[in-house]
Amino acid sequence: MAGMTKSALLAALAEKTGLSKKDVGAFLESLSDMAYKEVKKSGMFVLPGFGKMVKVHRPARMGRNPATGEQIKIAAKTVAKFRLAKAAKEAVL
Repeated sequence: MAGMTKSALLAALAEKTGLSKKDVGAFLESLSDMAYKEVKKSGMFVLPGFGKMVKVHRPARMGRNPATGEQIKIAAKTVAKFRLAKAAKEAVL
């Protein structure tokens, strides 16, 4: 199941909005840069109707090496997650 490529997305958005592919590409680049900076700074970035990207602290835990079965300690770390908005879930499902 192949998804839409970046160039196909840019072409479709350019056609729908009447903007050039270059302008649409610059907008998407700016949006992603803004999202990354905001998540890093405040821990959350909301895109209304689509979802929100959040920074989550994952505590240390014990895991298992699948090759040997040996128990290993997995260190705590901070990860980024994307939570889909309810409206987006309902539209897709």
